[in-house]
Amino acid sequence: MALNYIDQADLSGKVVIARFDFNVPLNKEDRSEITDTTRIDNALETINYILSNGAKKLILMSHLGRPQGERNMDFTLEPVATYLASKLGEDVILSESCTDRGIKTLLGLNESKVILLENLRFHAEETSNDRDFAKTLANYADIYVNDAFGAAHRKHASTYGINEFFKNKAYAGFLIKNELQALEKVVGNAQKPFVAIVGGAKVSDKIKIIEKLLRSVDSLLIGGAMAYPFLKAKGLNVGKSLCTDEDVSLAKRILNDKTSHKIMLPVDHITSKDFGGMPEPVNQEEIPEDFMGLDIGPRTRELYEAKIKEAKTVLWNGPMGLFENKDFAEGSFSIAKALAESNAFTLIGGGDSVSAVNQSGLASKMSHISTGGGASLEYIENGSLPGIQALKFGIN
Repeated sequence: MALNYIDQADLSGKVVIARFDFNVPLNKEDRSEITDTTRIDNALETINYILSNGAKKLILMSHLGRPQGERNMDFTLEPVATYLASKLGEDVILSESCTDRGIKTLLGLNESKVILLENLRFHAEETSNDRDFAKTLANYADIYVNDAFGAAHRKHASTYGINEFFKNKAYAGFLIKNELQALEKVVGNAQKPFVAIVGGAKVSDKIKIIEKLLRSVDSLLIGGAMAYPFLKAKGLNVGKSLCTDEDVSLAKRILNDKTSHKIMLPVDHITSKDFGGMPEPVNQEEIPEDFMGLDIGPRTRELYEAKIKEAKTVLWNGPMGLFENKDFAEGSFSIAKALAESNAFTLIGGGDSVSAVNQSGLASKMSHISTGGGASLEYIENGSLPGIQALKFGIN
């Protein structure tokens, strides 16, 4: 069954309730200032489409941060309402809460076309997928739109349970459409050679994605702290590098699989005696006892760049080192540069990889940068997400 998109809906005279991912970073000193508006900017295509295609009212909803099911004004959506009003050129009314009785009054007023519900996660019922809470949200509107790809892997009331009340009236927005089209180029029939680059901190966090990718990729390039358990599992010394017994055990399991010949590991490193300390190159696989690996070395960069150059499809999830520190950023930036110069379809998924690409100044050269790190990984693992399935078929 195909997913219905917002451009297939008749919006004339309808009240639309739409779920977005406005979980934006705020300035720690001044929480009225949004430090990165990308997630809101990515929602504007769908918002503008709804407003310009006859909708009577548009109710926006989102979470922000982790207020633990309680009203905590450190996580108010007020900065989002202010920013949206400036981008849309019209008032955006922020409700007192998601369940505020005044919302029905606002819906009856002609002058307020756009209403933003206060943070969904001020209510514990949101994350527990409470049916009554979902029904309250649903009662405001005629049509439901989900464009919150970054939250589509959660079975929450606003992304999952709410679909029960919108049979044949639930649609995906344009951001979800773009994400799924890009991910299908990796999950579906990826053009070969298909190269995946996986970094980050823990094997246990990405064991499923590594095992899934090894079935379909031609090469899996491993970097960052992810690499050290694999090197240790091969019997090599990794010094003081981040490395748990659980991760070494998982790495051994992967290396014993028949697909392990596809794995490439660092052959040299940039290390330090202390976390983020003075950089010391180590021109071998093994890391001396008193040192910790914090980036891939120059020979590894060359090997990885050569593999990327041959590829037709590349997925990158997880940095190659402590890229926030310029002394250990070269590995991640060299990957970003190789992807930018590649003719392959390049998909960047995962918060830290996205940050590394943005810092490198090469984001515009990538084919697709995913807005949902956890969601994109889960989609690659499972071929779908609860929020997407609910849009297609309703809830189980």
